[in-house]
Amino acid sequence: MKALVLSGGAGTRLRPITHTYAKQLVPVANKPVLFYGLEAIAEAGITEVGIVVGDTAPEIQRAVGDGSAFGLDITYIQQSAPLGLAHAVLIAREFLGDEDFVMYLGDNFIVDGIADLVDEFRATRPDAQILLTKVADPSAFGVAELDVSGKVVALEEKPAAPRSDLALVGVFLFTPAVHEAVQEIEPSARGELEITDALQWLIDHGRDVRSTTISGYWKDTGNVIDMLEANRAVLEGVEGRVDGSVDDSSEIIGQVTVEAGAEIRGSRIVGPVVIGANTLIVGSYVGPSTSIASDCRIESSEIEFSIVLAGATIQGVRRIESSLIGRDVEVTPATGVPAAHRLVLGDHSKVRISS
Repeated sequence: MKALVLSGGAGTRLRPITHTYAKQLVPVANKPVLFYGLEAIAEAGITEVGIVVGDTAPEIQRAVGDGSAFGLDITYIQQSAPLGLAHAVLIAREFLGDEDFVMYLGDNFIVDGIADLVDEFRATRPDAQILLTKVADPSAFGVAELDVSGKVVALEEKPAAPRSDLALVGVFLFTPAVHEAVQEIEPSARGELEITDALQWLIDHGRDVRSTTISGYWKDTGNVIDMLEANRAVLEGVEGRVDGSVDDSSEIIGQVTVEAGAEIRGSRIVGPVVIGANTLIVGSYVGPSTSIASDCRIESSEIEFSIVLAGATIQGVRRIESSLIGRDVEVTPATGVPAAHRLVLGDHSKVRISS
């Protein structure tokens, strides 16, 4: 069995971060989202992996390499444009051959992994197996409709009037039967070859399409809030350790990881928190569900429920929460202009100001 990992999307919902950063490499608990998927694939006993890449291909390739760090053999498959999940299957035909495969969306996050799902598929081997979960807003996802026996009878991509609250999680398992389906379907109204249409083609032609509904934690980390929620979920399972330096005037409470080279002086850290290598925190408060990457500086500031990427500086800021702060960002107080905010913001930024 092989795996096909999709890492070619533009990440428009995470702009401006993704103007300069592949969305699959945005970190959760200081580890790229994509890495969790690759680890889950390796844990399921799959070693041959094709990664579909787009404009951010060089960045993905630098981060993942040949896959040996994960125990995987990686093949990169270039996609000219994000033309749909079924299009990714179409262009990966040579790599996939006549093998069964799991398709995994590189920005999805499943806490419990996929090993049990893969084992179930190998044992029963339907033509396709999909993963479903109940969501509050199914119109933002592919949606499945089941009959009274739980059999999949219909699928629709981002419907205006969803017929159920069961959304497709970004993990699919296929036999080679799917290759005929992706060749037969036409582009949707948004110009993409939809995997939901391919699955519907299989159903309409009498093929066996099964589903598994999960109750565990899953997130499509396509926007900031979902990134922060995934970060929180992972941090809750991380056991604290201190490999860096913490002075006697600092207070560490709960599950806190301080990586080697990091230094905490005169600060209060309340876990779950991860602090990256060579980061300096002075006279500050870092609250729960926060991950701070390497080479950052936090001084005379407060931050909670946030993700801070490498090289960022936060100095003299009273309170930051629910934030995603990019690489080499500087956050400091405004000077010289009372009761005013001074901002330099990229396209598609979102700013919430309390005063």
